[in-house]
Amino acid sequence: MKRIFMSALLLACAALASAAAPSPSPVAKIEAMLAKPKLLCGRFEQSKQLTGMKKALLSNGRFCVAAGKGVLWRTLTPFPNTLRLTRDEIVHFQGERVTTRLDAKTEPVVKMINSVLFSLLAGDLGQLDKLFEVDGTVDGANWQVALKAREPALAKAIGAIRLDGGAYVKHIEISEASGDRTAIVFSAIQTGEAAMTAEEAALF
Repeated sequence: MKRIFMSALLLACAALASAAAPSPSPVAKIEAMLAKPKLLCGRFEQSKQLTGMKKALLSNGRFCVAAGKGVLWRTLTPFPNTLRLTRDEIVHFQGERVTTRLDAKTEPVVKMINSVLFSLLAGDLGQLDKLFEVDGTVDGANWQVALKAREPALAKAIGAIRLDGGAYVKHIEISEASGDRTAIVFSAIQTGEAAMTAEEAALF
């Protein structure tokens, strides 16, 4: 459950690439810098450092953010699996088989995750500001944002989130309250209908 929860939070942060950032200034400047395509796909490289372990856990794959539909997070290596978030549910796939399905109506944590995700996608600044303390800086064509959870349940799972980028999010760092750290680098960003493969479109 925690793995799905954290993956969903990463997706919510990745969705900043297609959403407005909270104001006031200088974060308002970041809002103007961000591209807001209806469909965005790309690659990710993820490194997770667990407390007490010397070697980081590495994974990579593809992600897609589709406005009005949700987010697809496809880990390709070391173990293929897919996570799909929509407004109503979170679904975890192993191949084509559904292994976990969490309904937002019955699972409070799903409702909270989706609240974060879709507030980002829709630019619901009021909702985002309720959940996070936001601090942003701009340096030329680049920006940095720090998010600190306000909600106790969210703060218990994650200590802080840092993002940086330009027109899109390039890098995310999540520091969990447990001491675990996750870093994600995004690349090969594409927008428009051609960005999504037929297989990915079928999963939506």
